[in-house]
Amino acid sequence: MGTLIAHPENKEQLVALKAFMKALKISSEEEKSPYNSEFVEKIKRSEDDFEAGKFKAIKTEDLWK
Repeated sequence: MGTLIAHPENKEQLVALKAFMKALKISSEEEKSPYNSEFVEKIKRSEDDFEAGKFKAIKTEDLWK
């Protein structure tokens, strides 16, 4: 059969998915992220800020002034 990859948005969704799969006797494996969750959240906020135009560009020639 095929493989599904789910991306629950919070802990409640993760718990519900695990319970559902256990009830249907569907095997699963969980992959832990090697990154600290606070670090990942900071990176996501930074990407959102960039997409919203909240950044400052510095010209290369101005870096060493």
